[in-house]
Amino acid sequence: MIRNTHARTLDCPAPTAGALLDTVSGPEDALWPAPQWPPMRLDRPVQVGASGGHSRIRYAVSEYEPGRRVRFDFAPGFPARGWHELRVEYVGAERCRLVHDMAITPRGSMRLAWPLAIRWLHDALLEDLLDTAERATTGHVRTPNRWSPWVRLVRAAMNNPQLSTKVISNA
Repeated sequence: MIRNTHARTLDCPAPTAGALLDTVSGPEDALWPAPQWPPMRLDRPVQVGASGGHSRIRYAVSEYEPGRRVRFDFAPGFPARGWHELRVEYVGAERCRLVHDMAITPRGSMRLAWPLAIRWLHDALLEDLLDTAERATTGHVRTPNRWSPWVRLVRAAMNNPQLSTKVISNA
């Protein structure tokens, strides 16, 4: 099993960050780091049962507490079993933590794709998401995420139509 967690303490009240969570995948999404990453799209507003994903990664909302937490279960057929969630944790009257937590068991080719490429892209996307949240709630980002040379190389390869179809469809 793979556990992966990203978190950022934000200098804002928890309800301010929670409001961002409630916009994810919607027309006024203030959290997802688009356009630098494929947008998250759900078939309806965030609610239990909404399904969709980003790029070819498919999942459905399995738990939702407005302004506090949303959990997504990976869709059947995806080469990993498990879930990922975004949640807001209260730290103080004017501070909170935005956390993305994931637990998966990779299957098939994901056993190789995760350590070679997907993990690095996932980590970069999540740090960009946390930058977006910090900017939206405070007006600035103290330490902006910088993509590693490996992330830039993998993204370039995946943007190459001849390579991306093979890599993603076999992931």
